[in-house]
Amino acid sequence: MADTIQALDRALELLIYLNKQGREVGITQIASDMGVYKSTVFRTLSTLEARGFVSRNPETEKYWLGSQLFVLGKSVENKMGIQEVIRPYARRLHQKYHEVVNVSILEHNPGDVYHSVIILKEMSDQQLLTVNPPVGSLSECHCSAVGKCLLAFGDNIDWAPYEERELTRYTVNTILSYEDLKEEIDKVRRRGYAMDHEEQEMGLTCIGAPILDRNKKAVAAISLSGPTSRMNSSDLEDRIEAVCNTARGISGNCWGYLRRPARRGRGGKINCTKNI
Repeated sequence: MADTIQALDRALELLIYLNKQGREVGITQIASDMGVYKSTVFRTLSTLEARGFVSRNPETEKYWLGSQLFVLGKSVENKMGIQEVIRPYARRLHQKYHEVVNVSILEHNPGDVYHSVIILKEMSDQQLLTVNPPVGSLSECHCSAVGKCLLAFGDNIDWAPYEERELTRYTVNTILSYEDLKEEIDKVRRRGYAMDHEEQEMGLTCIGAPILDRNKKAVAAISLSGPTSRMNSSDLEDRIEAVCNTARGISGNCWGYLRRPARRGRGGKINCTKNI
């Protein structure tokens, strides 16, 4: 990219890095993780801090995202209005099963694996999952139901990063190889929904379905998450059907993509792809 401004690119990369860390980070750690000099990191952080894009904790001397990003983010949110359009659907799904409902979109930096970003969450105060990230959090796509949906139905997915490295292990069930991931993604395309069977957290099971536009490409994905003991109960197929039909309703009413409701095949199994 010949037109890239190196200093600006580095500053943006640093902001993305801090967001992925999800916590305050010191200059030494940032320099090590990003492969740049500490002096360069210091100058970049000082500039961002002066503009309010990062903040420094005077007690720990560590840095975190600043309030200016929140202001910009709220402006984008208000302009897009996606969350408020989707919220009634997510809320109905949550109220039906009393499990956590997340809506996520795809995020990608060149050369890196894909992440999903939570843009909307419906849950109750009583739901205390070990892994229950807030709105704005990023998760690697290979180990989550929404992530698999976004990869399976995404537009122009770059698979090279997955071929070049072993994937991050979170539990004994996490997919670790490109070959296994591609096999799983093919299954998601055939079924029209994805499952996360304790791949990100032991004891947590998730069902995800893609939210599609008119071109049958995923603009987002919705998931229902809860303890495996509840999610894998006798009504699992009902839950899958409900997630798929919620995604279908959002796709049709918000992006104009209409498809028939999820239907049960032989043995009562759900298939959401009959008309994708």
